[in-house]
Amino acid sequence: MTNIVVVGAQWGDEGKGKVVDYLSARADAVVRFQGGHNAGHTLVVDGVTYKLSLLPSGVVRGKPSFIGNGVVVDVWALFDEIERMKTLGLNITPDVLKIAEEAAVILPLHRELDQMRERDKGKIGTTGRGIGPAYEDKVGRRAVRICDLFDEEALVSRIERLEKHHNPLRASYGEPPINKEKLLAELKEIAPKVKPFVCRVWQELAELNNHDKCIFFEGAQGSGLDNSFGTYPFVTSSNTIAGEAAVGSGLGASAVHYTLGIIKSYTTRVGNGPFPTELFDETGKQIGTKGKEFGTVTGRQRRCGWFDAVLVKKNASVGGIDGFVLTKLDILDDFDEIKICTAYELDGQIIDYFPSTEYAQKNVKPIYETLKGWKQSTVGIRKWQDLPEQARAYIHRIEELTATRIDLVSTSPEREDMVKAPLCLKSF
Repeated sequence: MTNIVVVGAQWGDEGKGKVVDYLSARADAVVRFQGGHNAGHTLVVDGVTYKLSLLPSGVVRGKPSFIGNGVVVDVWALFDEIERMKTLGLNITPDVLKIAEEAAVILPLHRELDQMRERDKGKIGTTGRGIGPAYEDKVGRRAVRICDLFDEEALVSRIERLEKHHNPLRASYGEPPINKEKLLAELKEIAPKVKPFVCRVWQELAELNNHDKCIFFEGAQGSGLDNSFGTYPFVTSSNTIAGEAAVGSGLGASAVHYTLGIIKSYTTRVGNGPFPTELFDETGKQIGTKGKEFGTVTGRQRRCGWFDAVLVKKNASVGGIDGFVLTKLDILDDFDEIKICTAYELDGQIIDYFPSTEYAQKNVKPIYETLKGWKQSTVGIRKWQDLPEQARAYIHRIEELTATRIDLVSTSPEREDMVKAPLCLKSF
């Protein structure tokens, strides 16, 4: 089977959890390759709702699930999540979950620094879970990695380097220095729990790939939050596009055969940052209410707006997306008219691309095309021919505007409520 990368092609919350669950039933392994527990995936399986943050979606199906080297791991949050899954009947063992020994650890000091910054001016709207500071330390070559938890000499050395960097930062916020002894004790206490799950993920994935097993690479957040191509500085701290799948898992780029982008039938965003098609009226409220647009991790209400084809076309291009899954089509069932953003107006000029500068991203005005709504339920539909004619027209127009085909259409939170488009890959 085809190895597939699943990535969000908007600003996250596109419905990746359901899609990866749908695909993982047909796969041999699932891999998280970037981000941390700031991501959130909601899966509804046989009437049970699973809200995952750090765990790969494959754990719900008992599939081998890997946390790759590109992820930053809060080990305390990880075991809290494992315990929550136990209450839902999931026993996650080292046979199911494996963690890359090269992954960087999110420490309490990272959470504290993240929250200090968010209290300061210039909020980015992070989740305050320490993701950004952990990535900073990784790039700065002072991070505690998973493998360091089992080497006291290396651990002490890492903490000493962290002290030199973080203590002046903490002082600038009026906070006391790192308590080295307490941190060391906490890491020593958690290490035995972590150890059984740790392995050479790159090696195990290579073995699976060499035996023609099907691997799904599960992205977190969305392409609009990519550290390089997103709405900088209102972005996450990792690369969220599909190119990171190879780097963040330890498999070469040749192992990635198909990139599947997840798009919602409208647009949402959590936190601060530009959002050209955001709606502040009753229509926006209606979309948010019917779509239950609240963050899986934070519970924050999502900002809602019409589908932005300009943004999605850029994300498809830089992400090398081969095909889309369109989710939450049913949320638009009740609208008389549906709008799609086809271009922007910026300082009196029409532009057909998503700009890079902060000024332009904040000041573009959407230019809309209006389509007729279908005014009938699409909930649970699984056949292309059963979709209303106007719904099919909407799907085709998105394909035209984004220059990318739509392979699957999701019509409810249930895993099997998927419409396969006429040209959908057999692997799906």
